[in-house]
Amino acid sequence: MALLIRNIKNIIDETISDYADNCNIISNWKEPLISVASADDLYFEKLKVIISNDHNTPEELLPGAKSVITYFLPFDDEIPKSNVSGREASLLWARSYIETNRLISIINQNLQQVIEAAGYNSAAPAATDNFSKEDLISYWSHKHVAWIAGLGRFGLHKMLITEAGSAGRIGSLVVDFELPVNKRPVQELCLYYKDGSCKECIKSCVFGALKENSFNRHLCYSILKENAAKYNSKADVCGKCTVGVPCAIL
Repeated sequence: MALLIRNIKNIIDETISDYADNCNIISNWKEPLISVASADDLYFEKLKVIISNDHNTPEELLPGAKSVITYFLPFDDEIPKSNVSGREASLLWARSYIETNRLISIINQNLQQVIEAAGYNSAAPAATDNFSKEDLISYWSHKHVAWIAGLGRFGLHKMLITEAGSAGRIGSLVVDFELPVNKRPVQELCLYYKDGSCKECIKSCVFGALKENSFNRHLCYSILKENAAKYNSKADVCGKCTVGVPCAIL
């Protein structure tokens, strides 16, 4: 078991390195962050109230679930910087979204191979597109799961802010063996929630979907679809609220 725990970080690092070297990609990432939650954490049940009754628990994804592994792949600084100006998402931001989602899938596949070889089981929810197209509610919210695991805290822009910032992608994996659990941070990383000094993410949302006390997810999604039509059907992105702001890169 100890060997398996040590291997998780190594597998993620090696997968990123191989992916960058062997694939025709333009994305780069900083050091990944990893955090673990107990599958029995009561907040998983609370997500059925906070998000939707259709939101899965770890046990629903994997009978006998014991732990949930979450990880954050922070974008290299140039990726969020490329997306600051203009109404539409930058090409680099759109490409990085697609390439990182693919990377998360490969990381999970590699982790699952090692887990299976060790005699355990796992479930790996998709990195994206796992939500209802009608009400835009996720069946497995990686950012909420990562919050439960202590990977970061939410900001005013509804995104998770980690020790490496908020510009990046989150992956997760449910397993049927116990791992050491991380504590949830108590210090606010969002300056608005910390002392009310920042609302830059609201200013960055040029479409008006994000307000101080509300979020219009349907308006936001309409912008994502515009970018998907421009770049690629899988590039339903925007990210304006997470770039050019203090919490983008920490």
